[in-house]
Amino acid sequence: MPRLNSFHLPAPAWGAAPAKGDLVTLTGAEARHLLSVLRAKPGDEVRLFDGQGREGLFAVHSVQGKASAELQALELVVTPAPNCGITLAIGWNKSSRRDWLLEKAVELGAQGLLFWRSARSQGEPPADPKDSWTDKLIQAAKQCGAPWLPQLGCVSGGLAGLLRLGPGFESRHVLWEGAERDALLRPEALTKGRALVVVGPEGGLDNAEAQALLQAGFAAASLGPRPLRWETAALHCLSLGYHALLTNAEPGTPSNREKG
Repeated sequence: MPRLNSFHLPAPAWGAAPAKGDLVTLTGAEARHLLSVLRAKPGDEVRLFDGQGREGLFAVHSVQGKASAELQALELVVTPAPNCGITLAIGWNKSSRRDWLLEKAVELGAQGLLFWRSARSQGEPPADPKDSWTDKLIQAAKQCGAPWLPQLGCVSGGLAGLLRLGPGFESRHVLWEGAERDALLRPEALTKGRALVVVGPEGGLDNAEAQALLQAGFAAASLGPRPLRWETAALHCLSLGYHALLTNAEPGTPSNREKG
């Protein structure tokens, strides 16, 4: 698909199964940007995506005011959900680097980002992900053309809540300073279904947290001999996960897109 201006159309607005020639309606801030900023007119072509694997080339069909436009599907593409991927569980930090990490999670194909309160966390994560976080994901997907957005979550109950989520993943890893240095987290460890990787907050996990995770079946993993800031460790994990996606030959990797 050519690189065009991209707009997010939420999944419900696509209907059950749109086909070539069908019309969809773009409203709200996305429509205002299309019509007022870009001054689009009938016939102009754009990319629409829902963040859940569905995207398409659309032409503006008609305009209704300044905040609504009908677009006609010219080409539709469905990217199946990857059959492996990384979800990061990050100890909560009061950090300006969070927005940056949200962008990189989209670019590097993360399945999810979870925020949880660790013993060394600075404050408490919100009860639910903020709308501004989702907006960051959408803006990043517009830039890089990603068909899927990571799932965002805030874990209640601290470590206990995180442990309850563990069994839902095929592989579980915890980055810990006490791990053997040759126990490096490698891409091949992230190719066996959904992988959950726990990253501590600034200052790392305390020993009791690490031991509880190990006893719950998490594998201790290292990123090498140097202490890394939490955002550096998180980005490194995302890069390993992206490498795993690209080298996984099974159907469902990013290169397998179905046109319709």
